[in-house]
Amino acid sequence: MLKLMQNEWMKLWSKKASWIMVFLLILILFASAAITKYVNSTANEGIEETWQETTAVQLEANQAMLMDPTIGEEQKEYYEGQIAIAEHRLENDVQPFEFTSMQQGVIGTHEMLSLVTLFTVIVAAGITASEFSQGTIKMLLTRPVKRWKVLTSKYVTTMVFAVLMSIITLLATALAGLIFFGIGEGTFLQWNGSEVVEGSYWIEGIKLSILGFASVWMIGTFAFMLGTVFRSSSLAIGLSIFLMFTGIQAVFLLRNYEIVNYYLFTHTDLTQFYTGLMLVPDITMAMSLTVLAVYFLIFLAISYWTFSKRDITA
Repeated sequence: MLKLMQNEWMKLWSKKASWIMVFLLILILFASAAITKYVNSTANEGIEETWQETTAVQLEANQAMLMDPTIGEEQKEYYEGQIAIAEHRLENDVQPFEFTSMQQGVIGTHEMLSLVTLFTVIVAAGITASEFSQGTIKMLLTRPVKRWKVLTSKYVTTMVFAVLMSIITLLATALAGLIFFGIGEGTFLQWNGSEVVEGSYWIEGIKLSILGFASVWMIGTFAFMLGTVFRSSSLAIGLSIFLMFTGIQAVFLLRNYEIVNYYLFTHTDLTQFYTGLMLVPDITMAMSLTVLAVYFLIFLAISYWTFSKRDITA
């Protein structure tokens, strides 16, 4: 199995497209930081607002949201924590990170994982489909290796690529923030359920990135299934990207119906349980993990069944 994975990894990086995706990812992250600095510098000319004033406004907004009867328990806990943090800052004169600081960029890394999802879809859709279109699948399966091992090596390679791109995103975001914004002043605070404590912005950024990786993982698995079933990387890429951009919008259309609780894209963004920005108020982390696990097993079951039964001489 390890030799198969090594072979797939070498084939992946022997393609110029893989290196181009890494280059584009880093370029986009640096360009985004540069544009943010320019826009922020021009938009804030002549505007002087202290962090105390900004925190006070956020405190009022969170208090208003806490009074909303439609929010669920997860959201209530989030807003209660945010209120406690804001009050602690104002009472003890503890400054938060600036929006354009390197530290805040690290915390917000998960927001850039949509780029990783896009590149993972391209790899996942083509890693099996390209073998059929180029005819190399016949040579691969003539070896005395079971088909499920071949497919597993391809899937694991795809997910390792996704993890690597996620790590690059975190490091590139931090480096871009350091270059364009520098290390800003401030302290990261978090609510542990009983009191406000000082935390690490690196741990926070990694934690949110891990939660955000669920979307990369599920959409990548879906693209992998399509590439295996239809042998067409273009179809798999196109359909996966379409769902990636429209899936969340469909949640808002279905939120008044029971089916939304079992809809894939209701659960792909696990950061919602940590940020309080819930798509559907009544869902829980346990429910989302269960739904994602069911979809994951379905996607892989279809992939393995199709790959094992397919006639490669056709």
